[in-house]
Amino acid sequence: MRKRDRIIGLSAMGGAVASILISFALSAVSANAQTELPAVTAPSYDISFDLDPEARSFAGTERIRWTNNDDKPTNTLYFHLYPNLRVPEPMRAPEADHLRSQVADSPDEPRLEVTDIRAGDNTTPLTFNYDETQTTMRVFLREAVPGGGSTELVLKFKGTVPLIDPDETGILAHVVQQVDAALRNSREIRRARDINFSCRGILLLGAAYPVLAARTGDDWQRKVESSIGDTIFADTADYRVVVNAPLELSVYTSGEEAIGAANHPRVFVGHNLRSFALIAGANFKFEERQVGGLTIRSVYLPEQEKIGHRVLNIASAAAAIYVRRFGPLPSKQLRLVQMPLVAGIGCLEFTNLGAVASAFYVDFDSPQIRNLPEMIREQRTSVEDSLEWMVAHAVAQQWWGATVGNDPDREPVLDEALSNWSALLYYEDAFGKERAAAAQDDQLRGVYKVYRTFGGEDMPANRSAHEYRNFFQYAAIVNSKGALLFTQVRNLIGEERFFAGLRKYYSDFKFQVAELNDLRGAWLNQIPEAFQRRAVERLFTRWLSAKHGDEDIAPPDAEMAASLGIPGRPPRKNDRNAFAKLGKFFWQQMTRIR
Repeated sequence: MRKRDRIIGLSAMGGAVASILISFALSAVSANAQTELPAVTAPSYDISFDLDPEARSFAGTERIRWTNNDDKPTNTLYFHLYPNLRVPEPMRAPEADHLRSQVADSPDEPRLEVTDIRAGDNTTPLTFNYDETQTTMRVFLREAVPGGGSTELVLKFKGTVPLIDPDETGILAHVVQQVDAALRNSREIRRARDINFSCRGILLLGAAYPVLAARTGDDWQRKVESSIGDTIFADTADYRVVVNAPLELSVYTSGEEAIGAANHPRVFVGHNLRSFALIAGANFKFEERQVGGLTIRSVYLPEQEKIGHRVLNIASAAAAIYVRRFGPLPSKQLRLVQMPLVAGIGCLEFTNLGAVASAFYVDFDSPQIRNLPEMIREQRTSVEDSLEWMVAHAVAQQWWGATVGNDPDREPVLDEALSNWSALLYYEDAFGKERAAAAQDDQLRGVYKVYRTFGGEDMPANRSAHEYRNFFQYAAIVNSKGALLFTQVRNLIGEERFFAGLRKYYSDFKFQVAELNDLRGAWLNQIPEAFQRRAVERLFTRWLSAKHGDEDIAPPDAEMAASLGIPGRPPRKNDRNAFAKLGKFFWQQMTRIR
C-alpha cells in the first residue's frame, strides 16, 4: 500500500500561519483522497493443515505466491509467526510477577516452528532467520523480484497449542478478572494463547501459519508489537486451505467450504481475506439466516440453543443495518461461534469469523442458573445488554478492520472505536433514539466515568495500542472516547454528509490499509464550507489528541468513589454493595477486543 500524507498537530498552532496551513492541508487531503491508487495483485496462500486435537498439535505446508507491487526490486520476504509472541523483557519485572509464566519456553503458550523453506519451482532450500523474539522471519530469495514480478515459496511448519483450564473461561472468572484489573491497575498485555489454544474439546487457531507481513510501498511491517490491542496485521490475500481433521469435528474458518463428494479432507476458499482463522470442535449445533447476500450462522453448544438463537437475531439485525448504512460486505458468510475464551475476552474477530465467549451464554431462565453465585444472578440485565452490544460490535468489525484494514497497533481508533460507534448506530436504528441514548450512557460514557472514578488518567485516544497500560484504560480511552468523537462529527456536519463520507471511505478503502487521515478526509470532502471543515479538524484534535474527557464525557463520580472507599476510607454500612454498583461496567468491559 502507498504511503499517504498526514496532518500532524495543525490544530496546536496559533494565529494566521496555522489558518493558512490548515487550509493548505485540507486541500491536500481532498486531492489525495481523489487520487486513484494503482491496481495491486494480492498474495495467494495454498495451505494444508493436519490437525491432531488430542495432542493439541498441527502441521502444515504452505505455498504462497507473492507479487511485488512496488517499482523497486527486493530479494527478501518477511513473515510473522504470531503464536510465538511473548511478553517482552521490561514486562518481566518484579511489579509484573504474575506475568512471569509468559516467557518464550513456557508450555502455557503456543508455538509455531518453520522447518523448511524452498522456492516454488526448485528443490534447493532457502536461507531464513528470525528476529530476537522469533515472531518475525526473514527469507532470503535466490534472485531479486523486480517490480511487477512474482515469486513462489513452499514452507513447511508445525506447532502446538496449550490446554486452557475451563475455570479460566467461566462467568465468575470473567467478573473477578475485571474487578481485579480495575482495583490493581496492573499492566496487561495480549498473550499468544488468547487466540491459539484448546479448551473443552474445542480448538482455536487464530493465526497458526506463517503470515506474510504487511507492506507499505517498498517497506515491510517488520515488527510485531506486544500490546493490549489486536496483533494480527496483514494485507488482504486469497486463500485455499485444506483441513485434515477427524470426521466427528465440525470445522469453521474464515473461508467458505467447498463442498465435494466425500467432503474429506475439507477445503475452504476465500478471496481478499485479511486473516484466516480456524475453529474445530464436536457437538456443535447451528442456526443460520440470510441477510441480503450474506449468510449469518450462529454456532453453539446444544445446551445453549436459546442464547445461540438470540446471537443470530442480534447479528442479523446489525448486519442488515450496516449493509444499508455503509454498503454490502464482499463476503458471502459470517460465522459466530460459541468458544470458551479466557477471562477478560468477550469476543475475538477474524475475517468472516467471530469467537464469542461462552461466559456470555447464560440462560437466566434455566434451572442451572441457581448454581451461580447470587452476585452473578443479580446481573442479568448487565449480562444480556453486554452480549447484545458485543455482538453488534463484532459484526461491525467485518466492515472496519476486516474489509477496510488499518494498523491495529498504530491507529486502533479506526477499527475499535468505529465499530463501537457502529454498535451504537445498531441500537438507534433497531430500537430508536431513546434506547440508543441509554446505550451510549451505559456502554460509552459509563465506561469512561468509572475508569476516571478508579483514578484512571485521561489521555489522548490516538496513541498506539502498546502505549496503553491495560484493557481498562484502553476501553475507556480508545473504545469509548474514540467512539464518542464520531457522534460529535455526525452532529456537526449532519446526517447526509456524515453517512455519504462514511460510505465513500468504505468504498474507497475496501481491501486496503487506511489511515486516520483517510477517514477524516472522507468527511472533509463532503464539506464545501471552509469554516466547518476547520470545525471538524478541531473536533478530531479535541477528542483524539487532547485531554478534555472530564468536560466532554463525564467527571469522576465522587459518590461512587466514596462508597467504594477509593478516597481512603472504608465503605460505610449503608453503602450499596460495591459489585452491584459496578456490575454493569465490568460486564461492559468483557466486550473489549484484545
